[in-house]
Amino acid sequence: MALVSHYFLLVLAFLDSHAAQPSCLPGCTCSEESFGRTLKCMSVPLGTIPRKLPEEIKQVRIENSPLFELPRGSFINMSTLEYLWLNFNNVTVIHLGALEHLSELKELRLEGNKLRSVPWTAFHSTPLLRVLDLKHNRIDVLPELALQFLVNLTYLDLSSNRLTVVSKSVFLNWPAYQKCRQPGSGAEILSSMVLALHDNPWLCDCRLRGLVQFVKSIRLPVILVNPYLLCRGPLSKAGQLFHETELSVCMRPQISTSSANVSIQVGQNVTLRCLAQASPSPTISWTYPLSTWREFDVLTSSPAEDAALSELVIPAAHLIDRGNYTCVASNSIGRSTLVISLHVQPSQTLPAPHSLFSPSEGNAYVDLRVVKQTVRGILLEWFAVDNTPEKWFTLYIASDEALRKEVVHVGPGINTYAIDDLLPGTKYEVCLSLGGQSPRQGRCVVFVTGRDHSGLEGRERLLHTTVILCVVLLAVPVGAYVWAAQAPCSCREWGLRLCAHRRRAPRCPLAVPQHVDSSYTDHTAVCEEGLEHRDAEVEGDKEKEGDSG
Repeated sequence: MALVSHYFLLVLAFLDSHAAQPSCLPGCTCSEESFGRTLKCMSVPLGTIPRKLPEEIKQVRIENSPLFELPRGSFINMSTLEYLWLNFNNVTVIHLGALEHLSELKELRLEGNKLRSVPWTAFHSTPLLRVLDLKHNRIDVLPELALQFLVNLTYLDLSSNRLTVVSKSVFLNWPAYQKCRQPGSGAEILSSMVLALHDNPWLCDCRLRGLVQFVKSIRLPVILVNPYLLCRGPLSKAGQLFHETELSVCMRPQISTSSANVSIQVGQNVTLRCLAQASPSPTISWTYPLSTWREFDVLTSSPAEDAALSELVIPAAHLIDRGNYTCVASNSIGRSTLVISLHVQPSQTLPAPHSLFSPSEGNAYVDLRVVKQTVRGILLEWFAVDNTPEKWFTLYIASDEALRKEVVHVGPGINTYAIDDLLPGTKYEVCLSLGGQSPRQGRCVVFVTGRDHSGLEGRERLLHTTVILCVVLLAVPVGAYVWAAQAPCSCREWGLRLCAHRRRAPRCPLAVPQHVDSSYTDHTAVCEEGLEHRDAEVEGDKEKEGDSG
């Protein structure tokens, strides 16, 4: 009887002890290994680290799951954890306090995730960490103090990431961290660390000079898994081994030019040149007073390694182009500037005896452009420089639907004008002149509205992208497509082809003119009267046939 009672008590104790232990997670397996209890979750849809895990667990292995971040306090109930394997998940972010309570952790493996950076100070909570596997991630930065809390590392794998430039101090300082931790810390001072850095897109310029020298003369306590590191860039170094390449010392840009003072006549072409030498190679930009309105082509070339030549091309220079042009060269070390002064002399040529343009008009500069589009209109803006400060402006507005141009006089101090209620499927041309002078070529914008189909919603879907040789595509307002003329050209033939599709009712765009002059009728973009009457007759015949049908 006593034997039976003793056996019964043993069974109760066994059941009670197992009842106190939580069951394994659904889809996962729990087992007893030589080093302790293990939890394995392979291809289990876990979005976060499980909170309720078996007590005194030693290893957690979660792989091929949608796990995407490690938030603060992820392992608050796992103080006995020694091995954490989170390979081939979608981990993108590790928060600063994610590794808290893991004072016994010895291995952390995060292979095949999507990490772009690592909170290296978080390893302050893992003083016994010996293995850190971060290969096949997207890490592109390795701070100089990355290893300061990893003094017990024996293996660090950073291969197959996106590292381009790393300071040699990252690894040279590691033995110093060990010595600092030695007095009274109780931590074991390791003799060596195995390091993997291969298969990264190393950029072999002056910034990598220290690491290249470190690899060439590597010695204990650091051992490279693969010492044959390859340069990925720049192009002149691509494919070279670290042991084969020689890198120069970094320096800020030094700028020079063939001439810092350039003098030309109005209408002449001029090219301003700026040569910058620097390591790493510099980038060059230009600044000048009218850069918002006057955009010039910039040609960039590399005449030699660690050198860049920039050429600012100014075609047909105007008086307003005179001034200081600043060449700015910059790289990761610093920036330098050089000022080139451009002097533009007025033309000495007198206007023709019967010319419509005065000398002041010839030296004036006008730039007209479309700056905004609305549902049924556009907003024009212009920039003008003239010797006469209180100058009036004249806008000439023509369309395929109107037989005459609309002339609008705008007072001084105003540089915008809105044209509303544009007709669909119509070509417009707007020209600007100073005072009452006739418009000159190169001071016009040409735009064409889209076809109107079933109201506003239909027009919003009509975004045309036709390109015409004599004009350049600007922007597409709602239900319209717009071009602006950039050079003198004739669009008469194209305008005549468009007339065959226009509506019969002639109509000018509604605007808010200060004064309208209807006497000006000559305009190359308006259809010829004979062609217009023929179009009207054809359309009228078609309507009659429809009525009779």
